[in-house]
Amino acid sequence: MSVDISKVKFDENGLVPAIVQEESGQVLMLAYMNKESLEKTIETGLTWFWSRSRKCLWQKGETSGNIQQVKEISYDCDGDTLLVRVHQRGVACHTGTYSCFSGRRLHPEDSGKNVAVVPPEKQQSLACVLGELYDVIKDRQLHPIEGSYTNYLFDKGQDKILKKVGEEAVETVIASKNNVRKEIIYEMGDLWYHCLVLLAFHGISPEELFAELMNRRKGGSYHKFTGKTGVRPDM
Repeated sequence: MSVDISKVKFDENGLVPAIVQEESGQVLMLAYMNKESLEKTIETGLTWFWSRSRKCLWQKGETSGNIQQVKEISYDCDGDTLLVRVHQRGVACHTGTYSCFSGRRLHPEDSGKNVAVVPPEKQQSLACVLGELYDVIKDRQLHPIEGSYTNYLFDKGQDKILKKVGEEAVETVIASKNNVRKEIIYEMGDLWYHCLVLLAFHGISPEELFAELMNRRKGGSYHKFTGKTGVRPDM
């Protein structure tokens, strides 16, 4: 694929910073590209970077399997920074967290209280909230913590997770029938959490689910995986 990269301004070392962002909008990492790694990224559809410490090209996930499938590459108004939108498979950070920025808050400092506070600007982004919760679930899966309920579910396995999804679905139905707003919100929160655990169990990211929902919103087929054709009615 021939792509004109002349608008990208590499620095005196021949490098340009590349911000890697998941399809949901979550920032995963920052790395550097030179002309060759950018061209290989475009050619292969997978992210390639230049290691400033090892002085060599490297493909993200080449050894770990945590590859990044490129969806879109943009450059900023000055042409000296790239934004690479990807579909992340596995975790992005070498420490084992989904994002290199997960759990590393500088300001405001963590109060130490086990209370989740969602900033007003993020309350509008359901994808962001679900993405952050999924990150925590994946982190528990990769780095078990004693006493963690999430780890309890993973330890018990698929049948236990499925049982909990079923139980929470029933409780959500009952809450709805009772017409109690707080109960509906609480029970659906439980349901969505257990559904995210189930996604993590199968190695499916929320972004894949979002893509399916967007496909339906646009009138996509009901069951693409079966090979059946058909257009979904306008929602």
